[in-house]
Amino acid sequence: SERPRLSVARSHKHIAAQIVDDESGKTLAAASSLDKQLSGKLKSGANQDAAPAVGKAIAERALAAGIKAVCFDRGPYRYHGRVAALANRYHITPGQ
Repeated sequence: SERPRLSVARSHKHIAAQIVDDESGKTLAAASSLDKQLSGKLKSGANQDAAPAVGKAIAERALAAGIKAVCFDRGPYRYHGRVAALANRYHITPGQ
């Protein structure tokens, strides 16, 4: 519970991130390229421009929820492309 998990999911059309407390099984914060606040600003949810925007949104929502440190869970995706773009913007590295 000290460091909740930041989980990333991507598809061919969108990218999403959520911060999950595994002990309680609850989502603490979430952001996606489908969010109304982001979808109007993004040309596409499936490109390198969308990932940092989703990263910024999840970072802002995490800070608003009082979360300052997370464990990055990239799931089955390589740390490359959109997944890396989401994390690199806010200095999240695998293993932290």
